[in-house]
Amino acid sequence: MTADHLPYHDRQQAGRVLAEKLEHYRGRPGLLVLALPRGGVAVGFEVARALKAPLDVFVVRKLGYPGHEEYAMGAIASGGVRVMNPLPGGNVSPQALAAVIEREQAELVRREQLYRSQRPGVPLRGRTVIVVDDGLATGSTMRAALLAIRQQHPAHVAVAVPVGARDTCGALQDQADEIVCAAMPEPFRAVGLWYEDFPQASDDEVRTLLEQARREHAQDAR
Repeated sequence: MTADHLPYHDRQQAGRVLAEKLEHYRGRPGLLVLALPRGGVAVGFEVARALKAPLDVFVVRKLGYPGHEEYAMGAIASGGVRVMNPLPGGNVSPQALAAVIEREQAELVRREQLYRSQRPGVPLRGRTVIVVDDGLATGSTMRAALLAIRQQHPAHVAVAVPVGARDTCGALQDQADEIVCAAMPEPFRAVGLWYEDFPQASDDEVRTLLEQARREHAQDAR
């Protein structure tokens, strides 16, 4: 898909377009679609449905520098994983770091409990994992997710997004086995510019889509 065909109508249409780019994964043993909530779940739902794969969420919370939260000290993710970046100059006190981790851990747990209804996450070891979001701008959240996912030893990790900044998609090449950016318009600016309808996804939407995906996959597996 070229930029001439953008914008997508909504995340659902974007997910169907993206699924066409991922057809070569259909039928792979151990295939799993992991969506980054919240916005990635509607896209991941369409991908999982088209590939007849299970869908799960991978909750990632960035650990922002106190006072400069846009810069990541690291991230925490599903499964109790913590990834820390080197701290230049050691200028964050242990107390400040602990406070950030505590706050973000609480939000991660809240989302995991809410989205999964106490179900455990799907084990990733040895699986083929497609990590889906609704777009890639700076890529910071995706990078954190990939670092955390790799610690669970999947056999193959692909990143898949309907639209992304060309430089960002390229920069992730060394962290994933395949990068699928369905469209890379220039100048990019922001993910939301490439959707006609781009509302903030809600917790209820995430829960509804995950439950529907579980029902549909169970029916397909019969």
